[in-house]
Amino acid sequence: MSPAARAAEVIDVGGRDVRISHPDKLVFPEPGLTKLDLVRYYLAVADGALRGVAGRPMVLKRFVKGIDQEAFFQKRAPDKRPDWIETATLHYASGNSAEEVVVTDAAALAWVVNLGCIDLNPHPVRADDLDHPDEFRVDLDPMPGVDWSQIVDVAFVAREVLDDHGLVGWPKTSGSRGIHISVRIEREWSFAEVRLAAETLAREVELRAPGLASARWWKEERGESVFVDFNQNAKDRTVASAYSVRALPDARVSTPLDWSEVSGSRPERFTVATVLERFAERGDPAAGIDDAVGRLDGLLRRAEELGPAEKAPRGSDGSGRRRSTMPLIEIARAKTKDEALEGLERWKARHPEAVALLEPADVLVDGMRGSSSLWYRIRVNLQHVPEGERPPQEPLEVDYDPWAKYRDADGAISGPPAGGRNGRAS
Repeated sequence: MSPAARAAEVIDVGGRDVRISHPDKLVFPEPGLTKLDLVRYYLAVADGALRGVAGRPMVLKRFVKGIDQEAFFQKRAPDKRPDWIETATLHYASGNSAEEVVVTDAAALAWVVNLGCIDLNPHPVRADDLDHPDEFRVDLDPMPGVDWSQIVDVAFVAREVLDDHGLVGWPKTSGSRGIHISVRIEREWSFAEVRLAAETLAREVELRAPGLASARWWKEERGESVFVDFNQNAKDRTVASAYSVRALPDARVSTPLDWSEVSGSRPERFTVATVLERFAERGDPAAGIDDAVGRLDGLLRRAEELGPAEKAPRGSDGSGRRRSTMPLIEIARAKTKDEALEGLERWKARHPEAVALLEPADVLVDGMRGSSSLWYRIRVNLQHVPEGERPPQEPLEVDYDPWAKYRDADGAISGPPAGGRNGRAS
Protein backbone atom coordinates (compact mmCIF):
# COMPACT_ATOMS: atom_id res chain seq x y z
CA MET A 1 0.00 0.00 0.00
CA SER A 2 1.41 3.39 -0.97
CA PRO A 3 1.88 6.04 1.77
CA ALA A 4 -0.74 8.24 0.11
CA ALA A 5 -3.31 5.48 0.53
CA ARG A 6 -2.94 5.12 4.31
CA ALA A 7 -6.36 5.26 5.92
CA ALA A 8 -5.11 6.22 9.38
CA GLU A 9 -2.14 6.53 11.70
CA VAL A 10 -2.27 6.24 15.46
CA ILE A 11 0.09 8.52 17.35
CA ASP A 12 0.94 8.54 21.04
CA VAL A 13 0.38 11.92 22.68
CA GLY A 14 1.17 12.02 26.38
CA GLY A 15 0.21 8.39 26.83
CA ARG A 16 -3.03 8.67 24.87
CA ASP A 17 -3.58 7.08 21.46
CA VAL A 18 -4.91 9.58 18.93
CA ARG A 19 -6.09 8.25 15.59
CA ILE A 20 -5.30 10.53 12.64
CA SER A 21 -7.48 9.65 9.67
CA HIS A 22 -6.07 10.16 6.16
CA PRO A 23 -2.76 11.47 7.55
CA ASP A 24 -1.33 12.15 4.09
CA LYS A 25 -4.24 14.27 2.91
CA LEU A 26 -2.81 17.49 1.47
CA VAL A 27 -4.32 20.37 3.46
CA PHE A 28 -2.10 23.24 2.25
CA PRO A 29 -0.95 22.51 -1.32
CA GLU A 30 1.28 25.61 -1.64
CA PRO A 31 3.70 24.74 1.22
CA GLY A 32 2.90 21.01 0.87
CA LEU A 33 1.47 20.47 4.36
CA THR A 34 -0.48 17.30 5.06
CA LYS A 35 -3.01 16.64 7.79
CA LEU A 36 -0.36 14.84 9.84
CA ASP A 37 2.01 17.79 9.34
CA LEU A 38 -0.69 20.07 10.79
CA VAL A 39 -1.16 17.80 13.80
CA ARG A 40 2.59 17.72 14.38
CA TYR A 41 2.76 21.51 14.13
CA TYR A 42 0.15 21.90 16.89
CA LEU A 43 1.93 19.36 19.07
CA ALA A 44 5.22 21.24 18.61
CA VAL A 45 3.63 24.53 19.75
CA ALA A 46 1.24 22.92 22.23
CA ASP A 47 2.62 24.83 25.20
CA GLY A 48 1.59 28.11 23.56
CA ALA A 49 -1.56 26.88 21.84
CA LEU A 50 -2.93 25.38 25.05
CA ARG A 51 -2.33 28.66 26.83
CA GLY A 52 -5.02 30.09 24.55
CA VAL A 53 -7.52 27.21 24.56
CA ALA A 54 -7.04 24.93 27.57
CA GLY A 55 -10.11 24.61 29.75
CA ARG A 56 -12.29 26.65 27.39
CA PRO A 57 -15.33 25.40 25.46
CA MET A 58 -14.63 25.58 21.75
CA VAL A 59 -16.60 25.93 18.54
CA LEU A 60 -15.32 23.36 16.04
CA LYS A 61 -14.67 25.14 12.76
CA ARG A 62 -14.20 22.20 10.42
CA PHE A 63 -12.67 22.38 6.95
CA VAL A 64 -13.63 18.89 5.88
CA LYS A 65 -13.49 19.75 2.16
CA GLY A 66 -10.22 21.67 2.23
CA ILE A 67 -9.16 25.28 2.68
CA ASP A 68 -10.69 26.40 -0.61
CA GLN A 69 -14.17 25.42 0.58
CA GLU A 70 -16.22 27.08 3.31
CA ALA A 71 -15.83 25.62 6.79
CA PHE A 72 -18.84 24.55 8.79
CA PHE A 73 -19.27 25.48 12.43
CA GLN A 74 -20.10 22.73 14.89
CA LYS A 75 -20.95 23.71 18.43
CA ARG A 76 -22.09 20.34 19.68
CA ALA A 77 -19.35 17.87 20.53
CA PRO A 78 -19.39 14.77 18.30
CA ASP A 79 -21.26 11.87 19.85
CA LYS A 80 -18.38 9.53 19.01
CA ARG A 81 -15.40 10.80 20.95
CA PRO A 82 -12.80 9.36 23.32
CA ASP A 83 -13.85 9.19 26.94
CA TRP A 84 -10.99 11.57 27.81
CA ILE A 85 -12.43 14.42 25.75
CA GLU A 86 -14.13 16.82 28.15
CA THR A 87 -17.18 18.97 27.38
CA ALA A 88 -19.17 21.86 28.84
CA THR A 89 -22.76 22.92 28.11
CA LEU A 90 -23.27 26.54 27.12
CA HIS A 91 -26.69 28.19 27.22
CA TYR A 92 -27.53 31.00 24.81
CA ALA A 93 -30.01 33.87 24.84
CA SER A 94 -32.03 32.11 22.13
CA GLY A 95 -32.88 29.40 24.64
CA ASN A 96 -30.69 26.88 22.85
CA SER A 97 -27.80 25.08 24.46
CA ALA A 98 -24.81 23.18 23.14
CA GLU A 99 -22.45 20.68 24.72
CA GLU A 100 -19.09 21.88 23.40
CA VAL A 101 -15.65 20.32 23.36
CA VAL A 102 -13.18 21.50 26.00
CA VAL A 103 -9.53 20.92 25.07
CA THR A 104 -7.44 20.19 28.16
CA ASP A 105 -4.20 18.71 26.85
CA ALA A 106 -2.09 18.07 23.76
CA ALA A 107 -3.93 14.84 22.94
CA ALA A 108 -7.25 16.66 22.81
CA LEU A 109 -5.57 19.32 20.66
CA ALA A 110 -4.48 16.65 18.17
CA TRP A 111 -7.96 15.11 18.24
CA VAL A 112 -9.77 18.32 17.24
CA VAL A 113 -7.24 18.99 14.48
CA ASN A 114 -7.97 15.52 13.14
CA LEU A 115 -11.63 16.55 12.84
CA GLY A 116 -10.61 19.17 10.29
CA CYS A 117 -10.19 22.11 12.66
CA ILE A 118 -7.41 24.18 11.09
CA ASP A 119 -7.79 27.11 13.46
CA LEU A 120 -8.95 26.99 17.08
CA ASN A 121 -11.95 29.01 18.25
CA PRO A 122 -12.40 28.99 22.03
CA HIS A 123 -14.82 31.07 24.08
CA PRO A 124 -13.41 33.67 26.52
CA VAL A 125 -14.59 31.65 29.56
CA ARG A 126 -13.35 28.62 31.43
CA ALA A 127 -15.46 25.49 31.69
CA ASP A 128 -15.71 25.80 35.48
CA ASP A 129 -17.42 29.24 35.23
CA LEU A 130 -19.29 29.78 31.99
CA ASP A 131 -20.92 33.07 33.02
CA HIS A 132 -17.86 35.16 33.86
CA PRO A 133 -15.19 35.67 31.18
CA ASP A 134 -11.55 35.65 32.20
CA GLU A 135 -10.41 37.04 28.85
CA PHE A 136 -11.08 40.48 27.42
CA ARG A 137 -10.51 40.61 23.66
CA VAL A 138 -9.44 43.59 21.56
CA ASP A 139 -9.83 42.83 17.85
CA LEU A 140 -8.35 45.44 15.51
CA ASP A 141 -10.07 44.87 12.18
CA PRO A 142 -8.87 47.08 9.29
CA MET A 143 -11.25 48.36 6.65
CA PRO A 144 -10.24 48.03 2.97
CA GLY A 145 -7.58 50.55 2.04
CA VAL A 146 -5.96 50.52 5.49
CA ASP A 147 -2.26 49.59 5.57
CA TRP A 148 -0.31 47.77 8.27
CA SER A 149 1.27 50.93 9.71
CA GLN A 150 -2.16 52.32 10.58
CA ILE A 151 -3.12 49.07 12.31
CA VAL A 152 0.10 49.25 14.31
CA ASP A 153 -0.59 52.86 15.31
CA VAL A 154 -4.05 51.91 16.57
CA ALA A 155 -2.61 48.90 18.45
CA PHE A 156 -0.28 51.18 20.41
CA VAL A 157 -3.14 53.56 21.21
CA ALA A 158 -5.15 50.57 22.48
CA ARG A 159 -2.17 49.53 24.60
CA GLU A 160 -2.01 53.03 26.05
CA VAL A 161 -5.71 52.92 26.96
CA LEU A 162 -5.28 49.51 28.58
CA ASP A 163 -2.25 50.74 30.54
CA ASP A 164 -4.18 53.79 31.73
CA HIS A 165 -6.85 51.49 33.15
CA GLY A 166 -4.51 49.02 34.84
CA LEU A 167 -4.70 46.29 32.21
CA VAL A 168 -1.94 44.38 30.41
CA GLY A 169 -2.45 43.64 26.73
CA TRP A 170 -0.73 40.77 24.90
CA PRO A 171 -0.62 41.32 21.11
CA LYS A 172 -0.71 38.75 18.34
CA THR A 173 -1.27 38.83 14.62
CA SER A 174 -4.78 37.71 13.77
CA GLY A 175 -3.39 35.53 11.00
CA SER A 176 -5.33 37.55 8.49
CA ARG A 177 -4.94 41.35 8.21
CA GLY A 178 -5.44 42.57 11.75
CA ILE A 179 -4.09 42.44 15.28
CA HIS A 180 -5.63 40.85 18.38
CA ILE A 181 -4.81 41.98 21.90
CA SER A 182 -5.70 39.55 24.70
CA VAL A 183 -6.18 40.68 28.29
CA ARG A 184 -6.63 38.41 31.30
CA ILE A 185 -9.23 39.69 33.78
CA GLU A 186 -10.66 38.64 37.13
CA ARG A 187 -13.75 36.47 36.77
CA GLU A 188 -16.15 38.94 38.34
CA TRP A 189 -18.07 40.46 35.43
CA SER A 190 -20.86 39.22 33.19
CA PHE A 191 -20.60 39.03 29.42
CA ALA A 192 -22.66 42.22 29.15
CA GLU A 193 -20.28 44.08 31.47
CA VAL A 194 -17.20 42.81 29.65
CA ARG A 195 -18.70 43.86 26.32
CA LEU A 196 -19.47 47.31 27.75
CA ALA A 197 -15.85 47.61 28.90
CA ALA A 198 -14.69 46.60 25.42
CA GLU A 199 -16.99 49.13 23.77
CA THR A 200 -15.66 51.79 26.14
CA LEU A 201 -12.09 50.95 25.20
CA ALA A 202 -13.05 51.19 21.52
CA ARG A 203 -14.66 54.60 22.03
CA GLU A 204 -11.62 55.82 23.96
CA VAL A 205 -9.27 54.63 21.22
CA GLU A 206 -11.40 56.42 18.63
CA LEU A 207 -11.25 59.62 20.71
CA ARG A 208 -7.46 59.41 20.95
CA ALA A 209 -6.92 58.43 17.30
CA PRO A 210 -9.68 60.17 15.31
CA GLY A 211 -9.69 59.14 11.68
CA LEU A 212 -7.37 56.21 12.36
CA ALA A 213 -9.66 54.13 14.56
CA SER A 214 -13.41 53.63 14.72
CA ALA A 215 -15.79 52.31 17.35
CA ARG A 216 -18.76 52.47 14.96
CA TRP A 217 -20.41 49.09 14.70
CA TRP A 218 -21.95 49.78 11.28
CA LYS A 219 -19.35 49.12 8.65
CA GLU A 220 -20.48 51.79 6.19
CA GLU A 221 -19.82 54.50 8.79
CA ARG A 222 -16.18 53.63 9.47
CA GLY A 223 -14.42 54.91 6.36
CA GLU A 224 -10.78 53.87 5.95
CA SER A 225 -10.19 53.18 9.62
CA VAL A 226 -9.33 50.33 11.95
CA PHE A 227 -12.47 49.03 13.61
CA VAL A 228 -11.96 48.21 17.29
CA ASP A 229 -14.37 45.28 17.30
CA PHE A 230 -15.81 45.27 20.79
CA ASN A 231 -18.55 42.83 19.86
CA GLN A 232 -16.05 39.98 19.84
CA ASN A 233 -16.71 39.94 23.60
CA ALA A 234 -20.35 38.93 23.16
CA LYS A 235 -21.32 35.55 24.57
CA ASP A 236 -21.75 33.78 21.25
CA ARG A 237 -18.48 35.02 19.70
CA THR A 238 -15.17 33.25 19.32
CA VAL A 239 -11.90 34.33 17.71
CA ALA A 240 -8.94 32.36 16.41
CA SER A 241 -6.64 31.77 19.36
CA ALA A 242 -2.85 31.98 19.64
CA TYR A 243 -0.91 29.72 17.26
CA SER A 244 -4.01 29.00 15.20
CA VAL A 245 -3.25 28.22 11.56
CA ARG A 246 -5.52 30.17 9.24
CA ALA A 247 -7.07 28.72 6.11
CA LEU A 248 -4.96 30.81 3.73
CA PRO A 249 -2.77 29.36 0.98
CA ASP A 250 0.50 30.15 2.77
CA ALA A 251 -0.60 28.46 6.07
CA ARG A 252 -0.37 31.71 7.98
CA VAL A 253 -0.41 31.58 11.79
CA SER A 254 -1.98 33.85 14.42
CA THR A 255 1.26 34.58 16.27
CA PRO A 256 1.92 36.15 19.70
CA LEU A 257 4.41 39.02 19.63
CA ASP A 258 6.37 41.15 22.04
CA TRP A 259 5.28 44.78 21.83
CA SER A 260 8.78 45.59 20.60
CA GLU A 261 8.13 43.40 17.55
CA VAL A 262 4.75 44.78 16.52
CA SER A 263 5.93 47.70 14.38
CA GLY A 264 8.39 45.64 12.36
CA SER A 265 6.18 42.60 11.86
CA ARG A 266 3.89 41.68 9.00
CA PRO A 267 1.23 38.93 9.15
CA GLU A 268 2.63 37.10 6.13
CA ARG A 269 5.97 36.56 7.92
CA PHE A 270 4.37 34.06 10.29
CA THR A 271 3.59 30.71 8.69
CA VAL A 272 3.63 27.14 9.97
CA ALA A 273 7.27 26.78 8.86
CA THR A 274 8.54 30.04 10.34
CA VAL A 275 6.55 29.76 13.57
CA LEU A 276 7.92 26.27 14.21
CA GLU A 277 11.44 27.71 14.02
CA ARG A 278 10.50 30.77 16.06
CA PHE A 279 8.83 28.73 18.82
CA ALA A 280 11.73 26.30 19.06
CA GLU A 281 14.21 29.17 19.37
CA ARG A 282 12.41 31.51 21.76
CA GLY A 283 9.26 29.89 23.13
CA ASP A 284 6.02 31.80 23.61
CA PRO A 285 6.15 35.60 24.01
CA ALA A 286 2.79 35.38 25.82
CA ALA A 287 4.03 32.92 28.44
CA GLY A 288 3.28 35.39 31.23
CA ILE A 289 -0.30 36.17 30.27
CA ASP A 290 -1.92 34.13 33.05
CA ASP A 291 0.14 35.99 35.66
CA ALA A 292 -1.10 39.42 34.52
CA VAL A 293 -4.73 39.39 35.63
CA GLY A 294 -6.43 42.78 35.75
CA ARG A 295 -9.72 44.42 36.65
CA LEU A 296 -12.35 46.23 34.58
CA ASP A 297 -13.34 48.79 37.23
CA GLY A 298 -11.50 51.62 35.47
CA LEU A 299 -13.05 51.01 32.05
CA LEU A 300 -16.51 50.63 33.56
CA ARG A 301 -16.10 53.96 35.37
CA ARG A 302 -15.06 55.50 32.06
CA ALA A 303 -18.21 54.05 30.50
CA GLU A 304 -20.28 56.04 32.99
CA GLU A 305 -18.32 59.20 32.18
CA LEU A 306 -18.79 58.78 28.43
CA GLY A 307 -22.50 57.96 28.71
CA PRO A 308 -24.41 55.66 26.36
CA ALA A 309 -22.93 55.11 22.91
CA GLU A 310 -24.74 56.67 19.98
CA LYS A 311 -27.37 54.33 18.61
CA ALA A 312 -28.24 53.92 14.95
CA PRO A 313 -31.50 55.59 13.84
CA ARG A 314 -34.52 53.35 13.39
CA GLY A 315 -36.80 53.27 10.39
CA SER A 316 -40.10 55.13 10.35
CA ASP A 317 -42.08 52.15 9.03
CA GLY A 318 -42.78 50.82 12.52
CA SER A 319 -40.64 47.71 12.05
CA GLY A 320 -37.94 48.90 14.45
CA ARG A 321 -35.28 47.97 11.92
CA ARG A 322 -32.15 50.04 11.70
CA ARG A 323 -32.03 52.76 9.04
CA SER A 324 -28.58 53.54 7.74
CA THR A 325 -27.51 57.15 7.40
CA MET A 326 -25.47 56.17 4.31
CA PRO A 327 -26.72 55.64 0.72
CA LEU A 328 -26.32 51.86 0.65
CA ILE A 329 -27.36 49.43 -2.04
CA GLU A 330 -27.11 45.68 -1.77
CA ILE A 331 -25.44 43.74 -4.57
CA ALA A 332 -25.40 40.08 -3.60
CA ARG A 333 -26.16 37.44 -1.01
CA ALA A 334 -24.25 34.29 -1.83
CA LYS A 335 -23.34 30.93 -0.41
CA THR A 336 -19.66 31.44 -1.24
CA LYS A 337 -17.40 34.47 -1.36
CA ASP A 338 -16.44 33.75 -4.97
CA GLU A 339 -20.09 33.79 -6.06
CA ALA A 340 -20.65 37.09 -4.24
CA LEU A 341 -17.58 38.69 -5.82
CA GLU A 342 -18.61 37.49 -9.27
CA GLY A 343 -21.93 39.24 -8.73
CA LEU A 344 -20.08 42.39 -7.72
CA GLU A 345 -18.04 42.31 -10.93
CA ARG A 346 -21.22 42.06 -13.01
CA TRP A 347 -22.64 45.07 -11.19
CA LYS A 348 -19.40 47.00 -11.71
CA ALA A 349 -19.47 46.27 -15.44
CA ARG A 350 -22.92 47.90 -15.69
CA HIS A 351 -21.98 50.99 -13.65
CA PRO A 352 -18.38 51.96 -14.54
CA GLU A 353 -18.96 55.68 -13.94
CA ALA A 354 -20.06 55.09 -10.35
CA VAL A 355 -17.32 52.52 -9.75
CA ALA A 356 -14.66 55.07 -10.73
CA LEU A 357 -15.77 57.28 -7.81
CA LEU A 358 -15.77 54.59 -5.11
CA GLU A 359 -13.14 54.41 -2.37
CA PRO A 360 -11.85 50.98 -1.22
CA ALA A 361 -13.90 51.14 2.00
CA ASP A 362 -17.11 51.80 0.04
CA VAL A 363 -17.35 48.15 -1.03
CA LEU A 364 -18.60 46.22 2.00
CA VAL A 365 -18.01 42.46 1.98
CA ASP A 366 -19.52 40.77 5.03
CA GLY A 367 -19.05 37.18 6.09
CA MET A 368 -22.36 36.35 7.78
CA ARG A 369 -22.76 33.45 10.19
CA GLY A 370 -25.47 31.08 9.01
CA SER A 371 -26.81 28.00 10.78
CA SER A 372 -23.54 26.10 10.43
CA SER A 373 -21.37 28.00 7.95
CA LEU A 374 -20.64 31.45 6.58
CA TRP A 375 -22.52 33.08 3.73
CA TYR A 376 -21.55 36.35 2.08
CA ARG A 377 -23.25 39.70 1.56
CA ILE A 378 -21.93 42.54 -0.58
CA ARG A 379 -23.15 46.11 -0.31
CA VAL A 380 -21.90 49.33 -1.86
CA ASN A 381 -21.83 52.68 -0.10
CA LEU A 382 -22.51 55.40 -2.69
CA GLN A 383 -21.46 58.27 -0.43
CA HIS A 384 -18.76 59.40 -2.89
CA VAL A 385 -21.08 59.29 -5.91
CA PRO A 386 -23.10 62.49 -6.56
CA GLU A 387 -26.73 61.92 -5.64
CA GLY A 388 -28.02 62.29 -9.18
CA GLU A 389 -25.52 59.75 -10.50
CA ARG A 390 -26.12 56.97 -7.98
CA PRO A 391 -27.26 53.62 -9.40
CA PRO A 392 -30.60 52.52 -7.93
CA GLN A 393 -31.17 49.39 -5.89
CA GLU A 394 -31.58 46.59 -8.41
CA PRO A 395 -32.49 42.91 -8.07
CA LEU A 396 -29.63 41.11 -6.34
CA GLU A 397 -26.96 39.65 -8.59
CA VAL A 398 -27.03 36.57 -6.37
CA ASP A 399 -29.94 36.00 -4.00
CA TYR A 400 -29.09 33.18 -1.61
CA ASP A 401 -31.32 32.48 1.39
CA PRO A 402 -29.24 30.89 4.18
CA TRP A 403 -32.39 30.17 6.19
CA ALA A 404 -34.42 28.53 3.40
CA LYS A 405 -34.48 25.10 5.03
CA TYR A 406 -35.86 26.59 8.25
CA ARG A 407 -38.73 28.48 6.64
CA ASP A 408 -42.29 27.20 7.02
CA ALA A 409 -45.00 27.35 4.36
CA ASP A 410 -45.65 31.02 5.18
CA GLY A 411 -41.99 31.95 4.84
CA ALA A 412 -41.40 32.43 8.58
CA ILE A 413 -38.18 31.07 10.10
CA SER A 414 -38.94 28.32 12.57
CA GLY A 415 -35.40 28.39 13.97
CA PRO A 416 -32.14 26.60 13.30
CA PRO A 417 -30.67 24.07 15.71
CA ALA A 418 -28.51 25.04 18.66
CA GLY A 419 -25.48 26.99 17.58
CA GLY A 420 -27.28 28.56 14.64
CA ARG A 421 -28.07 32.18 14.00
CA ASN A 422 -25.04 34.00 15.30
CA GLY A 423 -25.24 37.07 13.08
CA ARG A 424 -22.40 38.90 11.41
CA ALA A 425 -19.03 37.22 11.44
CA SER A 426 -16.95 40.02 10.01
